Amino acid sequence: MPMYQVKPVIGGDIKIDLPTCMYKLPNIHVQESASCCSEHALQNKGTDEHPVVRALEARQDEIMRRLYELKAAVDGLAKTVTTPDADVDLTVTTLSQSPVTTAFRGTSDLDTLLGKDLGALRDIVINANPAQPPLTLLVLHAMLCQQYRVLSSVHVHSSVSAVPTQLLSCLGLRHADSYLRQRFQLGFTLIWKDVPKLQMKFSIQNMCPIEGESNVARFLFRLLAPYPSDPALATLVDSWVDTAFFQLVEGSTKERAAVLRALNSALGRSPWLAGPEFSLADIACYCCILQTGPPSSTPANVQRWLKACENLGHFRLAQLLLQ
Repeated sequence: MPMYQVKPVIGGDIKIDLPTCMYKLPNIHVQESASCCSEHALQNKGTDEHPVVRALEARQDEIMRRLYELKAAVDGLAKTVTTPDADVDLTVTTLSQSPVTTAFRGTSDLDTLLGKDLGALRDIVINANPAQPPLTLLVLHAMLCQQYRVLSSVHVHSSVSAVPTQLLSCLGLRHADSYLRQRFQLGFTLIWKDVPKLQMKFSIQNMCPIEGESNVARFLFRLLAPYPSDPALATLVDSWVDTAFFQLVEGSTKERAAVLRALNSALGRSPWLAGPEFSLADIACYCCILQTGPPSSTPANVQRWLKACENLGHFRLAQLLLQ
């Protein structure tokens, strides 16, 4: 029985244009012919060199660069915004760089000490009381600026009613490129706050706060040079650091006199407190002597050592703050 027949709506001579914006693969189920190979080559000819593709790649690179900048900024703010220290009223940002005059033989690698963190600025946040300026940390900050590109900023917490002008500019003046955090190796944020003891926060996710100026000084000094590998020498450095903060600063007049005699004896055997090289022991003891005021009678070896410390130039800022 014959069926009803409908004429084709579309003729067989219509050409269909296939899209050329995607990669075309030859049919693997049939034997390739010369025409197929030539068509495949024509389809993908010059795709890698097309200006549209190059423009798209450049745009993608720019977007990724901006994302890394944003990530660095957010990671830096997280150290203050996610803590009670976020309540700040004044900010001064600076980049401090001066000629290298450090006496250290070896230097430390930030990636080895602090770990690699692509796209994020390693930011050290310190809470300090303006009634007791941490002279040791200001000296170490100046030395860090000689070795690394440091982005420094000073904040004032709302718990402090007034801060002297010299403390607001203790890390230098504001830098024009302070918003480009990816250009710096290290961040140094100082917050003047009403705290009983100095505190430092580096990584709020992986590290608990460090308290005490002596402990923070040990942390910062390790960014400048490796600690002595000799256990006896390392113990000697730590002993002088503890002596400086617990006896020179917090001790009685009798204790300070005893420390000066010990300093004079040690400096009679070597030019510096821990041997032939300048160390954290010299920084801590000099700053504590400067903070407590010069003694009425200074032994000869201590006088020579004080003059040698002044000639290095590291303590110039600490001296200006106490004037």
